[in-house]
Amino acid sequence: MTEPRQTPAPIRRLSDTISDLAEGPTWDHRSRTLYWCDILGKRLIARDWATGTETIRSLPDVIGSFGLTTDPDVLIVALRDRVGLYRLDKKPFEPLVAIEETDERTRLNDGKVGPDGAFWVGTMDDRPDRKPIGALYRIDASGGCTRMVEGVTVSNGLAWSPDGRTLYHADSRPGRIEAWDFDPATGAIANRRLFAQMTNDSGRPDGGTVDAQGDYWSAGVSAGVINRFSPDGTLVETLKMPVPRPTMPCFCGPGLDTLVITSLRPPGDADMLSAYPDSGGLFALTPGVRGLPGHLFKL
Repeated sequence: MTEPRQTPAPIRRLSDTISDLAEGPTWDHRSRTLYWCDILGKRLIARDWATGTETIRSLPDVIGSFGLTTDPDVLIVALRDRVGLYRLDKKPFEPLVAIEETDERTRLNDGKVGPDGAFWVGTMDDRPDRKPIGALYRIDASGGCTRMVEGVTVSNGLAWSPDGRTLYHADSRPGRIEAWDFDPATGAIANRRLFAQMTNDSGRPDGGTVDAQGDYWSAGVSAGVINRFSPDGTLVETLKMPVPRPTMPCFCGPGLDTLVITSLRPPGDADMLSAYPDSGGLFALTPGVRGLPGHLFKL
């Protein structure tokens, strides 16, 4: 088997903003804005690509993830136990649906809008001793919520192939990345299969994205790397990050040719923070391939 390329990519710090748990980088081509969130800080950050100006908005609860909608001024946002609409002109959060709101063990985590125009979001066991009690949900514009996958420990890694017919989904704690057949018209999924099995050393999968060639890029949160897989699940490249805990990659910029990566600051690890003071920052590199435009939630 061919070993993956170990790429010493020139990675730069893109933003001065530091988060305890930065996640969810999302590119809006309409406004040329890069969004990401600080989950534990309950913040949504928006960076104007041309000027570098950043706007930081406070949310009423921890923010697991969010997505773009057909209205450029509205995001769909997953807070701890509910999903709703958030208007960027600072109007109140408008709940659409509550999810696992009576289960204090879980919270909403990774989410993205799919080719079907629905918001896909998963839950995770938020306790230290995590168990497979989470799930993956599909939410449509009417607030209809369907549980699609059960038995998940830490739902992560959502992304779709360029033709919209393959869904990628990861469970971070067991280190599994799975692929499903996906119907972009209905959101139906079938033919669940193992795409890649990762370890602490190779990089347990956190957030993911797909490039225009169909390769899947996964943040190896336990190993300080970004792992790139071909569509058949072969690990073809590993990018070493300047921080030990990358959380999600995203292609952005007017040409979708910049890869940005969020990261986290390990709580209570003074030695690690001293050695890696940029932990929790946002990073960027030029990987030599382009990404795909994001999907829009149908309002």
